[in-house]
Amino acid sequence: MRRGKIVATLMALVLLGPVQAREWIAVGAAFPRIFEEDGRGGFTGLGPAVLERVLQARGDRVRFLLYPWSRAQRMVSNGEADILIGPYATPERRQRWGFSRLPFYRDVIQFYGRTDRLPDWQGDYRRLAGLRVALVRGWTYGDRFRSESAALDPSPVENVTNGLRMLGAGRIDLLAANARHTDLDLRALGLQGRIVPIAPPIDAQDGYFAFPRDAEHDALRATLDQALTALRDDGSLARLAEGLGVTVP
Repeated sequence: MRRGKIVATLMALVLLGPVQAREWIAVGAAFPRIFEEDGRGGFTGLGPAVLERVLQARGDRVRFLLYPWSRAQRMVSNGEADILIGPYATPERRQRWGFSRLPFYRDVIQFYGRTDRLPDWQGDYRRLAGLRVALVRGWTYGDRFRSESAALDPSPVENVTNGLRMLGAGRIDLLAANARHTDLDLRALGLQGRIVPIAPPIDAQDGYFAFPRDAEHDALRATLDQALTALRDDGSLARLAEGLGVTVP
């Protein structure tokens, strides 16, 4: 019954969609399991899987482009791209872009430290005063982090890989990053035994699709909202995510 419901919904989107096929441009940075190149000129991850299913169902095409995160954001803000894959929502970002009604994945945000010098964090930012804490440039860490991290004087790193290397070399004391991305990089760098996440987590953040703010993209967002709801209710979103090792809200 549920499978029939999602098929009917996607067929309705075909009928409601434009007569002439449209190519939409979706951009983002390399987010493991969310948006990645496959090495053969294609793209993988939960973001492309959802967008291809939704947009192809209505007869449209989607072209994926991978850029540094700051450039991908600017492209959507300037109307050079139609969809931004995976941003967390903040009040400032909601002023800048239109967001999908539903998130399509969830990240756990954690501090990572070296096993030979782990702080007694316990969820109290005052305990981290004086430590060298690094944040990934362009990332957002949630409302609680913004409101309670005044005791920190964080420094930016360009990406998770650089942050982990600095942590391993003792140039910083803590790196704040999401587990989905960081755990993969730890394995790739061979640092699993030296660097570990520190409980409790900082926060959980949900990832969305975002769009330029205009009438054309408002209509695209409404289409995606309807389809995402159907995918969630049918269980298809959870199945896609499980196959990729991604958590959904």
